[in-house]
Amino acid sequence: MFQFIVRRLLQLIPVLLGVTILVFSLMHLTPGNPAHIIAGESAPADTIKQIEERLGLNDPIPVQYFNFLKDAIMLDFGNSWRTSLEVSEELWPKFWVTFELAVYSTIFSIFIGLIAGIISAVRQYSFSDVSIMLVALFGLSMPNFWLGLMLMQWFAINLGWVPATGWGTPQQVVLPVITLGTMGAAVVARMTRSSMLDVISQDYIRTARAKGLKESIVIYRHALKNALIPVVTVVGLQFGSLLAGAVLTESVFAINGMGKLVIDRILARDFPVVQAAVLVIAVVFVFVNLLVDISYKFLNKRIDLD
Repeated sequence: MFQFIVRRLLQLIPVLLGVTILVFSLMHLTPGNPAHIIAGESAPADTIKQIEERLGLNDPIPVQYFNFLKDAIMLDFGNSWRTSLEVSEELWPKFWVTFELAVYSTIFSIFIGLIAGIISAVRQYSFSDVSIMLVALFGLSMPNFWLGLMLMQWFAINLGWVPATGWGTPQQVVLPVITLGTMGAAVVARMTRSSMLDVISQDYIRTARAKGLKESIVIYRHALKNALIPVVTVVGLQFGSLLAGAVLTESVFAINGMGKLVIDRILARDFPVVQAAVLVIAVVFVFVNLLVDISYKFLNKRIDLD
């Protein structure tokens, strides 16, 4: 196990290096001069040149990338070009908001998806199975922003049960989490059903039933544990997607998270903030996948990670 973790951590180095090259290149290939945007439309050429010199935009591209990489290794992302504040001061509060949203949405999708998938698999081709799969298909087909607007209209405006916007209180968490977690719950339900049906048909499940074990023990102790491996993989991938793709949900519910920050700073050509945000998301994503790989060993002792 230890050797596997060390090997995977070493493999993260070229992955993160590739991420830094990609995000740095995309930002510098984006049309628009950051100095011109900062100075304003009517700024004189001398002012724009001074800003370019101060931001290091006159340096060769390889030099700019090397400086960015050197500072990133030291966890120093510099100051925002737009606000002159340290990037960490702007990024971390927004990151934790988006991280909380992604975590709560993942928990919601796991809870709803597992229950629905297990019921659907145990009662294959029944009314419950067909109904759950139809609801799951509907959940996969709905755009997040549309679902968010419908939930806001019914439960916030019409019924007044929860606030329509914001983040922080338990009441404000409900609608964004349901909105962002619905598609994940649908995916988990379908994956759980498929995996459970495959496991239930195995010989050791028939043997367990032949021994007279209770059906609940057969399903939850024997079948579910082995069926969780593909589900855990999907959940790990979904968490990274939720972390990176929560911008629409944050926009609908006016949540001041990292997604909104990145969009605003892309438009402002605020390179340090955007580069740091993408790099943080990449680091979290790869570490979540590492945890997913490690969890395989706990779900199935026969899996050899080394």
